[in-house]
Amino acid sequence: MGRWGYFNYFKPSIPRSVKGGIKAQSRRGTFGESWWAKRWISVLESFNIGARLGRGRSYARNGQVLSIEIDKGKVKARVQGSRPKPYEVTIQNKTLSPSDWQKLAKTLAHEALFMAKLLAGEMPGEIEKTFKEAGLSLFPEKLKDLKTDCSCPDWSNPCKHIAAVYYLLGEEFDRDPFLIFRLRGMSREELVESLGGVDKKTTKEKDKRKRLPSCDREKIALASEPLTPNVSRFWGSNSLPDDFLGEVRIPAAPAALPKRLGNFPFWRGEKRFVDMVEPIYSQASTRGLDVFLGESPLRPPR
Repeated sequence: MGRWGYFNYFKPSIPRSVKGGIKAQSRRGTFGESWWAKRWISVLESFNIGARLGRGRSYARNGQVLSIEIDKGKVKARVQGSRPKPYEVTIQNKTLSPSDWQKLAKTLAHEALFMAKLLAGEMPGEIEKTFKEAGLSLFPEKLKDLKTDCSCPDWSNPCKHIAAVYYLLGEEFDRDPFLIFRLRGMSREELVESLGGVDKKTTKEKDKRKRLPSCDREKIALASEPLTPNVSRFWGSNSLPDDFLGEVRIPAAPAALPKRLGNFPFWRGEKRFVDMVEPIYSQASTRGLDVFLGESPLRPPR
């Protein structure tokens, strides 16, 4: 070992155990399933921080990250290390200027498929080409595009605590690709509006209602079908037609709604959220059908 060789090696510290931390969904192998999540993570892995990458992956999978807050161009997180007080992590991403976004919006607005895919939770692969044609980039390309900081004593930047947050962000981008735009300075709502995704007629109608006196707004809100004065009829004492409920059967796909909504943001469980609730939905469907058919009585929980 040379005179300055100690800079190339330091004894790994053992982090304090954490309960309820954010855990990566990936238990082994690479992080992120989508191409855009992998592109984000490839930026981190290009920084050549050596063994800290492996330790960052372990921190992410073991739930050492206590919290993550994503704002325009900035991420704040708390990571539990070997010391009693959690470390404060900040990741700043270079945001695009309003004029840059305006220029992009004019191009993206003509691509209806882009917005359709984004609203479906998918980042269109062609969108990078659109950014490049405007002389911009969707993802950080250089080290100077990112500014990272951690309150830990490690001289390396990024450190393992920053790497852990970075990996979890990649998985979160899998769930919601709009977060990538947020780190570039544009929220989901602003992006949808700039691309013409807001119904102008609906917006104008809302503005008219805002200008009405409060008593008139309440009248509009209550202008639905009036309630029947017959109490027994209101509570459904009258007989219902046999086909009132339509066809009653067990759904072909259990937990269809949670699957459609996607993964829970920054999930803290040992298993994926959908994997945990799917058996419950299956059991509830079977039980519900038995009760409906009168094959099993409905008993209150003990």
